[in-house]
Amino acid sequence: MTVLDVRKDVATRSMTIVAEYPAPVARVWRLWADPRQLERWWGPPGYPATVTDHDLSAGGRVSYFMTSPEGERYHGGWRVLRADPPSRLEVEDFFADEDGGEAADMPRSTMVVAIDEAGGGSRMTITSIWESEEAMRKVIEMGVEEGIRGALGQIEALLAERPA
Repeated sequence: MTVLDVRKDVATRSMTIVAEYPAPVARVWRLWADPRQLERWWGPPGYPATVTDHDLSAGGRVSYFMTSPEGERYHGGWRVLRADPPSRLEVEDFFADEDGGEAADMPRSTMVVAIDEAGGGSRMTITSIWESEEAMRKVIEMGVEEGIRGALGQIEALLAERPA
């Protein structure tokens, strides 16, 4: 399993997930930087993502939706705060409506992705920080930990494929 650790801290309204992959930092970065690769793992198994906008530069935006096995679409997006390829990405992560606008009644977080060399491969650390304890609890109850574990678990097979 690629996920090494999950830490939830209600006092700081944060969840940190650490995963390791047998690939160089630049290759792991491409999982975020290439929208077609992002689609293949961003979303729990059975809920494939479709990326509709993808600009990872500071001030840019990423828009996507995940499709459930029943055909329901769940929209989300990121406002890119900082991007330092190939090692750091910081975004505001939000739920969205069908038009891609932020869903005001849903929690928002800041998500920081750090990719570092580790043991001949890469360590990816994803830290999400919510606006409030209530927002964090709501997202945890919705299954965010299980969803991200499942999503990250799909990466190793993608990395093992031969480049096109």
